Amino acid sequence: MSGTGKLAGKVALVTGGSRGIGGAIVRAFAAEDADVAFCHLADHDKALAMAAEVEALGRRVHHDEADVADPDTCASFAAAAKAALGPIDILVNNAGIGISRAFEDVTVDDFERIMNVHVRGTFFMTQAVYGDMVARGRGRIINISSQLAYNGMADLTPYCAAKGAIGAFTRALAHEATPKGILVNAIAPGPVITSLFPDDDEAGDANFKARLPIGRFAEPHEIAPTAVLLASDGGNYYVGATLSPNGGDVMF
Repeated sequence: MSGTGKLAGKVALVTGGSRGIGGAIVRAFAAEDADVAFCHLADHDKALAMAAEVEALGRRVHHDEADVADPDTCASFAAAAKAALGPIDILVNNAGIGISRAFEDVTVDDFERIMNVHVRGTFFMTQAVYGDMVARGRGRIINISSQLAYNGMADLTPYCAAKGAIGAFTRALAHEATPKGILVNAIAPGPVITSLFPDDDEAGDANFKARLPIGRFAEPHEIAPTAVLLASDGGNYYVGATLSPNGGDVMF
């Protein structure tokens, strides 16, 4: 992968960056000459491999395990990333989990874990880098939502609710952050083949794909260019927007 230096001189922090969409964004940012910090949760082997990829592209990298559901952990990881690479210019709130369960079977623990990782993690990791961005008068914040925030899906009620909250958070913070030089936007991918939602239910997947105009699910690397756009000068006029690479699942 080779880029055009669109993010040269920038430092990015990507949560959940050892694999999947987050990993693809880490690769794409490094290919565009950004130094990258990323966190993961109990994914040490893939984190080491991802760090090696970044270094092979000639970029600096910092990585560590971090549960973004804990605000103190968000603060400490952001501080460590800054110490290693410098002030954070770009934040991508990507970390997420999925629990597939009928609505009536969702437990309090299920609900709280989904909300804490997606919503609490996005909120407090953003807060951890926001002060420095305000002080420097610039920054980009990119939150990963989902097309399921619009469509919804059976057995994923807490996940859909969390992704909808991320969209609302994006728009609200954009009002506050934009006058301070910080652009806040979101990406709402359609169905993507990752460890969170693998392509292994042949009957269900075939029906889903048949409804998509593009006729297939995305690979993570097909989502990453949208993050590069929002992080680079090409995204200078996007404010509180949600871009949705989704293969035609949602058209708006």
